[in-house]
Amino acid sequence: MYSKLDTLYWQSRYENNQAGWDLGAASQPIVEYVNQLTNKELKILIPGCGNAHEAEYLFKNGFKNVSVIDIALAPLENFKHRVPDFPNSKLINGDIFDLNLQFDLIIEQTLFCAIDPTLREQYIQKVHQLLEPEGKFVGLLFNREFDAGPPFGGNKEEYMTYFSPYFQRVQMENCHNSVLQRRGTELFFIAEK
Repeated sequence: MYSKLDTLYWQSRYENNQAGWDLGAASQPIVEYVNQLTNKELKILIPGCGNAHEAEYLFKNGFKNVSVIDIALAPLENFKHRVPDFPNSKLINGDIFDLNLQFDLIIEQTLFCAIDPTLREQYIQKVHQLLEPEGKFVGLLFNREFDAGPPFGGNKEEYMTYFSPYFQRVQMENCHNSVLQRRGTELFFIAEK
């Protein structure tokens, strides 16, 4: 499904320590969003989770119904090594386009900007399908262009063309609490089904 960005490509990036997008910790905008959640029973998915720092933060803060999916096995193994108590049944090595579960909240950290841009609309459609009624899709998107990808950039106007047909309410604004190296280049969004 990822064209040239297939399982082998991503596995190789992790095995060769070429995961420059990895912050080494949960992203601050995601942390601040999570900190205001009161329902610890939410069914949460983090697609294209990578080393899953956000899942680690959620799990260690009492959210026990968190699932992660990544097309590469290496980052899932890294995560399991760091968080051995995380349930194996919630670690999914696979393609999100093949997933058929339901979630209350899907957290976007890096997958949208990692997949081939020709798959963006299909990805948003899939996220919509995976969400329960009134579920939320929340996260970060790059608000800049790159010479080559991944990551692949974009802007609010472009992203809204993907989100608007599937989500009834979409808030998308410049992110005020990005990490220093991404300051001024990220959008934080909340999209409600």
